[in-house]
Amino acid sequence: MITGSKELIRDINSTLVLETIINQGPISRANISKMLGLTKATISAIVADLIGRNLVEEIGCDNTDFGRKPILLSFQRKAGYIISVDLGVDTISVMLTDLQGENCRLKQIKTPKTRDAILESLIQVIDSIKPENDTTPYGLVGISLGIHGVVHENKVSFAPYYNLQDYDLAGKLNEYFHTSIYLENEANLSVLGERTFMHDYPNIANISVHSGIGLGLLIHNELYTGYNGRAGEFGHTIIEIDGKECPCGNHGCLEQYVSERALLNDFAAKKGLDGITFDQLVSFYESGDKDALDIIDRFVKLMGLCINNVLNAYNPDIIIINSSFTSFIPALTKRIENSLNSRMNSFIRIESSLLQDSSILLGGICVAIKNFLGIRTLNLNNKEDFHKAL
Repeated sequence: MITGSKELIRDINSTLVLETIINQGPISRANISKMLGLTKATISAIVADLIGRNLVEEIGCDNTDFGRKPILLSFQRKAGYIISVDLGVDTISVMLTDLQGENCRLKQIKTPKTRDAILESLIQVIDSIKPENDTTPYGLVGISLGIHGVVHENKVSFAPYYNLQDYDLAGKLNEYFHTSIYLENEANLSVLGERTFMHDYPNIANISVHSGIGLGLLIHNELYTGYNGRAGEFGHTIIEIDGKECPCGNHGCLEQYVSERALLNDFAAKKGLDGITFDQLVSFYESGDKDALDIIDRFVKLMGLCINNVLNAYNPDIIIINSSFTSFIPALTKRIENSLNSRMNSFIRIESSLLQDSSILLGGICVAIKNFLGIRTLNLNNKEDFHKAL
């Protein structure tokens, strides 16, 4: 039998009440009592404390046909704000939101080439997006950064396309902004964004295809990162023995053949160009260009192989593909699904991400909110305001 002090039990109950208001609100005290099995007196005392801490507010009465109309409670999302960063290889995207992931501001800048320049640019762009006259009770409660590489113990341990290994980025940002800094792998944040804002499944595999290929895994609603943060580095699984050299030190890694960067480089080489944009590739594809058709066929074939391996290794409820290819050429998702011929794959659901690149930013918002409030679950995929904005 698990026992604890009255203070511990009160803290646990307070967290449960706050989670319920965030995830189920607007909601009355009576309904919280029914959902959690706590007495009305306990709920009233906890709610009074949460209101006093500017985390919960009363917003009006519920519509009922009989008796006194119960007062509805809502999370005080304007109590502070969060900044989330997608530290991409080519572009840094920065989003500011309230404590429910709404009322967004977004800025983008090019990613500098050196780590000191990255730090300086991050400080400048975060400063520029912060509100000039902040009157919220808590202010900036956290900054999250999505890293296109491996993160362990809040530090970058491996990043193939920018030099941030063993660089105390979180510490330097904390020293300047005096708030909590959270570093996490971009694919991990992406799957958290999908789970929190879009897909109510406990087991999700999210495949991110950008400069590399990442795999974010939720297993029983828990992010799986492995022993030292390297779980999900699916782009570094080997598909060709003694194949193309990869910055990780191996040869024949998946992302050297089917990442966005690899496919664009290969297409540019076929056309004798120094470089090409994704929009240009799509334009060639839509015009029926043979080289473009071959590139897209390779994407479909290798993504089918990739998904087949994920299915057999993890058997998730849903696989989400977060890629410009499936976003801008929607028919590819069905082509990939049709390429899975195994009887073992007949019941899986495969979807292209509707959140696209914002899933990384929204996953960072989720991490910062949960850490600031001390809650375990955050489920905002039933919030109509967010989906209207989307």
